[in-house]
Amino acid sequence: MVFNPAAWLGKKIVRWLTREHQQATPPLSDFERVRYEVRPCDVLLVEGRSRVSEIIRTITQSPWSHSALYIGRVHDIDDPALRERVRSFYNGDPNEQLVIEAWLGEGTVVNPLSKYQDDSLRICRPTGLTRQDSQQVLEFTLQHLGFDYDLRQLLDLARFLFPYSIIPRRWRSSLFEHNAGTPTRSVCSSMIAAAFASVKFPVLPVLEEKLDGSLRMIPRNSRMFTPRDFDYSPYFDIIKCPHLDFGKMPSYRELPWDKKGRVCNDDGECFVPTMQPEVQAEKDVAPPPDSVPEPDTDKEAKIDPVEKGGSEIDVSNTEKAG
Repeated sequence: MVFNPAAWLGKKIVRWLTREHQQATPPLSDFERVRYEVRPCDVLLVEGRSRVSEIIRTITQSPWSHSALYIGRVHDIDDPALRERVRSFYNGDPNEQLVIEAWLGEGTVVNPLSKYQDDSLRICRPTGLTRQDSQQVLEFTLQHLGFDYDLRQLLDLARFLFPYSIIPRRWRSSLFEHNAGTPTRSVCSSMIAAAFASVKFPVLPVLEEKLDGSLRMIPRNSRMFTPRDFDYSPYFDIIKCPHLDFGKMPSYRELPWDKKGRVCNDDGECFVPTMQPEVQAEKDVAPPPDSVPEPDTDKEAKIDPVEKGGSEIDVSNTEKAG
């Protein structure tokens, strides 16, 4: 086998970009709730923990760096041929919850949902999508299994979205190629957006007003989509799965707030605020030496006359004696 230094270097770079770091704090979403809530054809947004995820978040100005399409368990797929196709790319437990995704260094693959149990997730559910159309969306994405990851498209998208560019953003860009033939590569959000477009389901269409005042919807170029677009789309319901559910708690005041008075700028950067000087000065001022505390009238009213050293007087007998 001939050694290819370019391929060797490329693999090293991909491993460096996709290596995930440990998360300092727990994810914002409850993974068990995500597993319960998610439905086939839901789009899962992921707040990744790798270097390439940080790059995507910076470019797109969004916390979401990756998107995957939930396909359910193998038996959730109606078409027997598609079920066999999934099994040919995934030989794990048939009852495992699965997602299909395009991943740098792996291409378009099927992975268990549990892969993201340590990540912050958000569910984007296509509003009103019929079961028949949802199966067609799944079929579209499953036909992309085995495709390579389109790194050039990712770089061109980064160049297009970045606020400053040395060369024209459209120059030799794969984003604006027409009649490019049958695609053999894909990117996560582009593949999912194209799948929904195949059943005429809108994600972020271009709206055009006609002369009579009515609107015409024009599909947007699927290569221009990023994970944040599914979160922004008005045609997807957003389902959040926090660890703490207000609906099951008596009040927000019952939340387990820190009792030490700490405030955090960011993860791992917490401190106890110092008291304002004027407030501290007021607390440190002692009362004047000649000041006499006001009596507690309520306390005086409760004192029994016997406790004062006197005796009880029968008023009625005194009046009779007079």
